[in-house]
Amino acid sequence: MPVFFFLFIVLPIAELALLIQVGSVIGVLNTVGLVFLTAIIGGWLLRQQGLATLLRANERLNSGELPAKEVAEGLILAVGGAMLLTPGFITDTFGFLCLLPGTRHWLASQALKRMTVAGRSQSFTFRGGFGSGPFDGASPFGQQRPFDRDANGDIIEGDYQDQTESDRERLGQGHRGDSRGPGEDEKK
Repeated sequence: MPVFFFLFIVLPIAELALLIQVGSVIGVLNTVGLVFLTAIIGGWLLRQQGLATLLRANERLNSGELPAKEVAEGLILAVGGAMLLTPGFITDTFGFLCLLPGTRHWLASQALKRMTVAGRSQSFTFRGGFGSGPFDGASPFGQQRPFDRDANGDIIEGDYQDQTESDRERLGQGHRGDSRGPGEDEKK
């Protein structure tokens, strides 16, 4: 709740107060021009840095690695771009900081560390009527076969009979292997 209060109440009031102060010093038109200039420069930087990040992510994917850091940097670039499009000098400052490679790399590594720690402390378990699911912590590449036990772990035994040949005889197809369906007669 305090984050939303800051973002939607405090930050707009501070932005407006700063725009009024700058406008009274350098003039209204110069202030509006400066806001547009920061948006144009920010858009150019966003395009340049976004393309570089996309190319790095593509290289990591081609080498068979997960581009986690590049994805985090892409999200930070998106947030920075949104801040630069928002009129105001405070959001422009934070937006430019998100676009600078040094601060972006640092923010991405901090976000990944936080996600890694949070991911280690949580585990997912799903137990349904069909036994354990893929999120129970067991290896998905284990030796367990899916139909050798029921949900309680009991082994179910049974016999079966291959009905393929008798179905063909019953349908009049015999061993010919033709593809006529039931009720289809030979063309005479």
